[in-house]
Amino acid sequence: MGLVMPARIMACMQFANSIVRVPGRSFCQALSAVGAQPDIAKALEQHSAYSNALAECGLQVTTMAADENHPDGTFVEDTFVIADRVAIATRPGAKTRLGEVAAVAAALGRFRAHCERIEPPGSLDGGDICQVDDHFLIGLSARTNEAGAAQLAGILARHGYTSSTVDIRGCPSLLHLKSGITYLGDRRFLVAPGFPSGPALAAGQRIEVDPAEAYAANAVRVNGHILIAAGFPRLATRLASLSYRIRALEMSEFEKMDGGLSCLSLRF
Repeated sequence: MGLVMPARIMACMQFANSIVRVPGRSFCQALSAVGAQPDIAKALEQHSAYSNALAECGLQVTTMAADENHPDGTFVEDTFVIADRVAIATRPGAKTRLGEVAAVAAALGRFRAHCERIEPPGSLDGGDICQVDDHFLIGLSARTNEAGAAQLAGILARHGYTSSTVDIRGCPSLLHLKSGITYLGDRRFLVAPGFPSGPALAAGQRIEVDPAEAYAANAVRVNGHILIAAGFPRLATRLASLSYRIRALEMSEFEKMDGGLSCLSLRF
């Protein structure tokens, strides 16, 4: 899991903090279309390695205890959208996840004194939001509806950000927008095969993931490092050839539950 190749200087925001939540015994009851059962002991090992990687990338990691009442609670990214100038509590599209937001808001309170909020009838998952410098891509999905997207766009505009929507409802392989896209900085995007195009992407460079490695399109950019899922050698080789510093992390147990690397943390 060592770093690969010299550092590429990336023109992108720097993070100082992150929030993660340990998966609980109830994680095997989390929402999933895959139908496989995770190994909880292995999931805990993988989560610990993930948290350590964030720390090694320079982040102060706040670790929340498992919440057995919310099997999906380890996927904390879905509960908030956080930018330099604003933090927004989401309203998850799955009703069983609505109760996750309050505890994350309490953990975030030591860093942010005020948060905006998505209100009914809006629904919005943080996994559907991809920040591209001062612009935000908002995915319309089974979890994020038009009302939630419109509320988020309005909040972002009040704080000096622009946004646009990307409809992924015709892409059955994508649970969330970020299941199929990662912004690498420097106007460069890592995308899954068949990911919808649009003005924001057309202005940059698309690095398409091999169809056999589609899961690896969800990666995490952290302070000049790129965290990728282990087991996808073609992507690792491609990113190394572009002089990115990469770290591969085992994600098998979270993949079974429709989760990716970005889902497991809030970074700000």
